[in-house]
Amino acid sequence: MHGGLALLCAGMVYPLLWMARGSIAPEDQIFGSDSIVPSQVVLSNYVDGWGANPPGFGRFLLNSAVVSLGAVIGNLMACTLAAYAFARIEFPLKRLWFAAMLATVMVPAHATLIPQYTIYTVLGWVDTYLPLVVPKFLATDAFFIFLLVQFMRSIPRELDEAAEIDGCGHFRRFVKVMLPLMTPALATTAVFTFIWTYEDFMGPLIYLADVNEYTVPLGLRMFMNSMGQSSYGQLFAMTTLSLLPVFVVFMIFQRRLIEGIATTGLKG
Repeated sequence: MHGGLALLCAGMVYPLLWMARGSIAPEDQIFGSDSIVPSQVVLSNYVDGWGANPPGFGRFLLNSAVVSLGAVIGNLMACTLAAYAFARIEFPLKRLWFAAMLATVMVPAHATLIPQYTIYTVLGWVDTYLPLVVPKFLATDAFFIFLLVQFMRSIPRELDEAAEIDGCGHFRRFVKVMLPLMTPALATTAVFTFIWTYEDFMGPLIYLADVNEYTVPLGLRMFMNSMGQSSYGQLFAMTTLSLLPVFVVFMIFQRRLIEGIATTGLKG
């Protein structure tokens, strides 16, 4: 079993190692070998790629960090509040609203693309980060709401009742009782939100026109011209560099992430 898993892991990791090898290999030697060990090591791909497309790749990384951080904060605030309402508060047509919320997961993003773009154009938000960040503060990610609802349902209601006897309202119960116990689920929400926002290509492509506001995916796209030709050495170098934030975030929250996925939906 371990041997099979090792072979599967090697097959998944090989493309990444080959890309990293291409980032430090001369341009004319990138496609000349399947080995992950370069015959010659050069760092010019990183130096040239960093400043190849003004305003520079550092600006693209900063832009992606701003958008991703805003999306993480928005989802943590809005989705947890919406999840608490569905998990702990009784209100009319609760089941219907919960089903409608889940139904939005099945709606393709392309089906709402034109109406959303029209709304953002009227609001004057096009060519800004607002269309990429503000919806996160309105609890638009039904997947994370469902994830948090399932986790909250695993928390004994006796804790809520004890807090209610002590005079806590819903807000204090949410802050003092629920949030401290939801760390694994919150970490899962934060990590997935960061990764999905950081690697999003469609949203920035549609709403951002100023190159100074481009995120990392659009910055990487600039290494390929209209004829499909590319400076592959610089492209591989910047792609390898762009993977580091995702890798660091995953390694920091790995334990919480696995714990949140493993315990969601369990009771007792």
